This record gives sequence, structure tokens and C-alpha cells, in this order.
Amino acid sequence: MDFTFTEEQQAVVEAARAIFADVKPDGVPSPALTPGAVAEDFDRALWARLADADLLGVLIAPEHGGVGLDAIALCLVLRESAKVLARVPLLESSAAAFAVQAHGGDELRRRVLPAAARGDLVLTVAANGRTGHDPADLAVTAQRDGDSWILDGLQTAVPWAQNADLVAVPAHTPDGRTVLALVPRVHEGLAVAEQISTSGERLGELRLEGVRIAASDVIDADGAWERLRDLLATGTCALALGLGEGVLRMTSEYVSKREQFGHSVATFQAVAVQAADRYIDLRSMEVTLWQAAWRVSTGADGALPTAGDVAVAKIWASEGVRRVVQTAQHLHGGFGADTDYPLHRYHAWAKQLELSLGPAAAHEEALGDLLAAHALG
Repeated sequence: MDFTFTEEQQAVVEAARAIFADVKPDGVPSPALTPGAVAEDFDRALWARLADADLLGVLIAPEHGGVGLDAIALCLVLRESAKVLARVPLLESSAAAFAVQAHGGDELRRRVLPAAARGDLVLTVAANGRTGHDPADLAVTAQRDGDSWILDGLQTAVPWAQNADLVAVPAHTPDGRTVLALVPRVHEGLAVAEQISTSGERLGELRLEGVRIAASDVIDADGAWERLRDLLATGTCALALGLGEGVLRMTSEYVSKREQFGHSVATFQAVAVQAADRYIDLRSMEVTLWQAAWRVSTGADGALPTAGDVAVAKIWASEGVRRVVQTAQHLHGGFGADTDYPLHRYHAWAKQLELSLGPAAAHEEALGDLLAAHALG
């Protein structure tokens, strides 16, 4: 395999860097530190700039107004966004649009994809905090009723639920399949309660009671949920990598300026060794990310299903980003706890990304199941 980025992918990175260059990472106070502080919406101005640069349609085909690139290109953009903690539903909206394009009907594609590429339609995914491999993780059921589907159940920790226009809800059918229902945020039978994430952002608890969705708005193709789940997890790894790189750069600049005993602390062996260990973490996160993104993009055969490489990437991302921010906090000393300095926001986001779509332990369990199934098969 060749991990050299194409000209198109490199152009996407340059466009993303130009847009995120002036984004400040500390614009949202944590409710844990500022009682009652809740961000009512994501950064709509930044969202509009991303739309103008065609970065909301990275995965959407040109005939629907998009760029027509792959998961690697999306991960490159997500990596840049996380360096500044960009508050936009780029991963969730792009992933849901990808599912519509890959598995939705013609009418659904025409209605959703051009509007998503323009930024006029915001999508999110009701994926919860584990891996999505365990049927118990999908707490919503779907029952076919003529030309409609009826959805019932509860899904927690849905990102951007209060602000998205459509929510892609995975649901179990009586015959053991998983379908994806595109549910409008305002819909009869759907109630959204507020939850607060580790990073201080708003999440949504979706309660569905007899929600009726037209069959044309339900994706029931085999493998649709699995592909969407793998893309979401891989995108989360890209966010963790970008955040970790931003934190390591911030830490390097700080220890280079801070002096003790007349010397920069960056010259101390203990500091240098810790920084080197975290650099190794980031490089390991990077190589496993691109392996997973390549598998998601191409569907290429491997020793294990694509989910195996995604699990490895998420294990490294969860463990690595936690170690990076912990070391950064340690090397910053008391200054790292100053809420006027953005490191505390990176720390909160890192914990959220570590747990999103499953912590390392959950993916280790999923990987073990895949290895066992492969050995038996």
C-alpha cells in the first residue's frame, strides 16, 4: 500500500489549514468551571466557511455537489479541525451523508446530499458510547408497517442532537438486521432531552415512541450500519490525532520558554524523554489511523475484516491521546490548570474522544472476538 497523499487530498488539507488558522480553541467555557455555561449551537460561521470551501462535501459525489474524495481526505480535514477544537459536526454530518450516498435510494440522495454539501442540511448519527458491535448497544427497534417503519426506544449521548436537521438512527429489526432511519429532529413521537458531554458540549437523549418514518427515509441495505460505524470510529481517531499533535506542539513551545536553574526545561532529560514517548504515541496513532482509513476507503481485503483495523486504530487513539494530554498537563505544571490557558479544554476534549464510540477496552474486546472468529473460521 502507498500512504502518499494524492494532489486532491493535499489540496483539501491546504484548504482546511487556511480556514482553521484563525480559529481559537478556548471559546466555550466548561459548565464544570462556569456554572450554567452551555453552548447553544455549534460554530455556524465556521460551518459556512467550510461549505464555501467545499469541505462539507468531501465524501459526496460531484453529481450531488460534492468533491467526491474518500475517507482518507475526510480524516485529513478532521485532523486539522481538532488541532483547534473546531466546534462543528463535520464528522457526524459527513458520515451520515456517506451512508445516504452509499446505500440510500435515488430520491433520498437527491433530497439530502446537495443540501448537505452546501451546509444547508446538518446531519448527525445516534451512535452511543460503545463500539456498536454488541446488539445491546443499539437500543432502538424498527418494525416495518406497510410503506413505513415504526421506531421505538432510547438512544443516549447523541452529538449535536439539538442542532442537526436529520438524525441517522440505527435500529434493530425483528429478524436481527440493523437499519438506518433518517429522522427529522422535530418529529411526532421524538423527544430530545439535554445531556452534557465530558468536554462540556451539549448531547441529546433521544426518546422515540411510535415514530413513523417513510420507507424511503430508511436505509435497510446489508452492511450500511457497519460501514457507517467504521467511518465514525476512524474519524474519531483522526480527531484524536489532530488534538494530540496540537497539544504536543503547545507543550513543546511552553517547555522551550520556561526556565529553571538558568536553563530551558526542554533541555532536561526527564522532560525530553516524556516528550519523546508522546511523539511515539502520536506516530503510532497516525500509522494505525491511515491503515484504518485506507481499509474504509477501499474495502481492501485483509487478514481481518475492516473492523479489525478500525479497532486497532481506536485502541491507539484512546490510549495515546490520554497519555499525550496527561503528560502535557504534567509538563505545564500549575500553568496547565489555568482556565485562561486552553490546555484544560484540550484535556476535556481528549477525554471525550477517548470514550466516544467505545474506550480502548471495548475495542480490545471487539478485536478479540474478531480474532477468535477468524481462528475458528
